[in-house]
This record gives sequence, structure tokens and C-alpha cells, in this order.
Amino acid sequence: MKVTNGNIRAWERLGQKGTVFNYGLMDLAAQNEDIRVLCADLSYLSGMDKFIRKYPEKFLQVGIAEQNMMGIAAGLAMEGELVIASTYCSFIAVRSLEQIRQNLSNTRANVKIIGTFAGVVSAKSGVSHWATEDLAFMRALPNLTVLSPADSTEAYKAFNAACEIEGPVYIRLSGSANCPIVYESDYDFEIGKLVKLKEGTSAAILSTGLMVKESLLAAELLKEKGIDCAVYDVHTIKPLDRESLREIFSKFSLIVTVEEHNIVGGMGSAVAEFKATLDNTPRQVFLGFNDCFTEAGSQKYIWSLAGISHEEIAKRISKELEI
Repeated sequence: MKVTNGNIRAWERLGQKGTVFNYGLMDLAAQNEDIRVLCADLSYLSGMDKFIRKYPEKFLQVGIAEQNMMGIAAGLAMEGELVIASTYCSFIAVRSLEQIRQNLSNTRANVKIIGTFAGVVSAKSGVSHWATEDLAFMRALPNLTVLSPADSTEAYKAFNAACEIEGPVYIRLSGSANCPIVYESDYDFEIGKLVKLKEGTSAAILSTGLMVKESLLAAELLKEKGIDCAVYDVHTIKPLDRESLREIFSKFSLIVTVEEHNIVGGMGSAVAEFKATLDNTPRQVFLGFNDCFTEAGSQKYIWSLAGISHEEIAKRISKELEI
């Protein structure tokens, strides 16, 4: 399906998971007879109804049995199927981690893991339904590609790209309905290649997921103070775009990483790990959950507490630059 202005607006309303399962999955099923979709009790909330009605023989509802789902997914993949397995990010990354490690990562099984409700989108449900450690767990597993799209359009592109490569992929969908638009028109998406969204000279902001939009908004606030920040979309957490990162490190004296995730082990840690292998690299500021849980509330309230709302991002960068 072509990316058009009309589609972008429709996908914005559906959100990331709605876009992937109403459009990406339907497109894939029409082209690939060997697709199988597994879900752990979230088919309705994920927007899979259209797919289930048209392709009931390709769908398996396993119930609240996430670990079992990963074992089934691995078995189907070993029989030559392209498998999509989905439920809450928190339950995939924590409850099913052993099964993903043993059955998917270790065997390079061709399973695309779609984690929904990433970050703190399930804000009022509390810590049990939050996913603020998933990137750390997933990127530590060998052979696993890790993607974190910025908006619904990028979620659609990331899903398509993931299904075109062989092996296990984890896609972190952090947007609910009415997901803010980052990409107003079509663009080139490539796994492992970050996207420059805004030029700047004062600092480089590297963001992932919903924090990309917040970083762009923060850059607008900072511009009013005479601070000109570049903004980059790091949609691929693993493998990192090392070539582009080298160039960024050579141009800026301050790197700011922003993620709806614990600062321990996430995208910022991945950037820092690579940066530590190089000489004469810039200082880095990590914005995310500061190795802690917060009280429940609205998503934007929690972002504010964690210092990752666009207002708080702008304040922190301004302070770091002492302006």
C-alpha cells in the first residue's frame, strides 16, 4: 500500500497497533499464504478483528498464556511459516523472556514479535502493564532485531520491513489511538538507518518511539531561546546505525538521548556503549525513567514526572547548555 496523506491521517487516528493490524497485517496476508498470527487474549484490543474475519484459518488465540504462545510461534516458524505473535510489551518482554531467548533468539526463528502498549501508554493500569525495561531485555538477545517506530506511518513501514527479513524481530508499538504524526509524507525507511528530522548546531537529540515527537516539540521551545537542536529518529535500537552516530558525535559537543524507557539498558545505553569505543566523543545526557517506577496517572503526567515531556526535555537541555 502506498503511503499517502489520506492514509497518514487515517493511521494517526488508529494509532500504531491499529495501523499495523488493520493495514500492515492485511496487506501481508494477501501476499503471503504462509503467514500465521498468534495473540494472547488481546485480538480485539489490538484491532485484529478484520484479519480474523477474513483469515480465520491463519489465526490462533492462545489466551493468557504468553510463554506458551512463544513456544507455538517457534514451532510454526520451524515448519516454514512466517509467524506474527503479539500481546502487551510488558508480558512479552518479562513473562516470556526465557521462551524468546531459548526458542526464538537461539534458533533464529522467523517470528515477528509485536509488543503493544509499550512505555506507559497503559498509564493508569500501573507498573504491571508498563513496559519500561523491554528494550534492555530484547537488545541483549543475540540474533534479534529491535525496532521502535515514532508514529503510525513508521509502525507500518517497520512492520513491512521486519517481515521482509529472515529471523526474529521485536517491534515496540508505543502509541494508542490518535498517535501524533511525525512523518507528514512518505520517506525512506531502512532497518538500521536512523532518520535526521531537524538540522541544528547546539546539541543533537536522539529519540525513539513517541519521544521523537516530544523531542521535536522541545526543539521548537528551545529555538525560542536561541538554542538550535538537531533531532534524530532512532527507530532501530538493534542494529544501531553506527556510521551515522560517528558523524553525529563528530559534529556535536552534547548528545541527548530520550526514550520512554528506563535509562538503564535502553536506547541511550546502546548509544553510550558504542560511543565508549571511540576517542574524543561528546558528553551525553540520558533522559528517560531514572531507574525507578513512578506513581500511576495519565501518560503525559507520568512523562512529566520522568522528565520526558517536551517541556521537561527543553528545560533539561537549556540547563545543560546553561542558557
